[in-house]
Amino acid sequence: MIWRAVLLWMENQTSVIPLKQPIVFELQGFDVQPGNGPFLFLLALLAYIAVLLGNGVVICVIMTDKNLHRPMFVMICHLMVCDLLGATMVLPRLMMDLLTGLKKIAYIPAIVQAFCAHTYGAAMWTILAVMAYDRYVAVCEPLRYHSIMTSARLHSCCAVAWIVTLLLIAVLFSFHMNVPLCGHLVQHVYCSNRGILNLACIPTPANNIYGLAMTWTLSTGTFFIIAYSYIRILSVSFKQGRTNSSIHSKAFQTCAPHIVVYVLYQTSSLVVILIQRFPSLSPNIKKLFSVLVFIIPPIINPIIYGLVSKDLRVSFIKRFSTRVRNKT
Repeated sequence: MIWRAVLLWMENQTSVIPLKQPIVFELQGFDVQPGNGPFLFLLALLAYIAVLLGNGVVICVIMTDKNLHRPMFVMICHLMVCDLLGATMVLPRLMMDLLTGLKKIAYIPAIVQAFCAHTYGAAMWTILAVMAYDRYVAVCEPLRYHSIMTSARLHSCCAVAWIVTLLLIAVLFSFHMNVPLCGHLVQHVYCSNRGILNLACIPTPANNIYGLAMTWTLSTGTFFIIAYSYIRILSVSFKQGRTNSSIHSKAFQTCAPHIVVYVLYQTSSLVVILIQRFPSLSPNIKKLFSVLVFIIPPIINPIIYGLVSKDLRVSFIKRFSTRVRNKT
């Protein structure tokens, strides 16, 4: 009994010995049945191609059409870049894991993946908040819109959205400095701040508190900005709509895509949070829903803007038909 206790103590001691660089993590990934990996790889590849095509086409159309060099479309470009960032940081790595079965990732790529995944989530909020402000000025101050939303202010707003995001996430990951790690297995499909710090040899309460405070502040702050903007827009459109019925449809066409995109992202994020509260669910189901946050919004967002925005749709059809005629 004494020897068994000694051996157990020695095991516990060795299990908390800090790892030394170079550290290589192993992602838990999906529990894939033998032979199903290539099929799942194909599904992930098709999803990634859809993300690249949808967002890439929108960005190219806006960049090449000078008539679309307006604040709303510039901000849509930033949103598409955010979509590409999130999908690119998760899907290519996931595809490689599904195809080869190798789920190892070095420390620096793991930190980069986690940093970009969190940047995607935070930037979605800040960019949508800036877009709501732009729509508020366009509808509520139409005569002063061009004097308020100048080119300098437009680029400043977009820069602030990204800078705030990057600073908040940089502070979040600054807590990783000098934190010793004692484990290799990241219990997720991709690396995240919490997934990596769960392997720490010591408690990390500062990171937990900051992460929760940052998430709550950012989500609540952007929600109030977006809610206030669209409540004011609805109020103004209803007042002016009494004398001009076309204002209602114009306000709807202007604001509907942003509201749908915001609700879609919030809903997908909420589903991921809620689904973790059901221990009876399969781990694969939980992991699938966590990955869908990086797939569903980036696929649907370009479709929403392409269908609702007449200017964007007309520009795309015009350029596509011109290229077809040139080839024939």
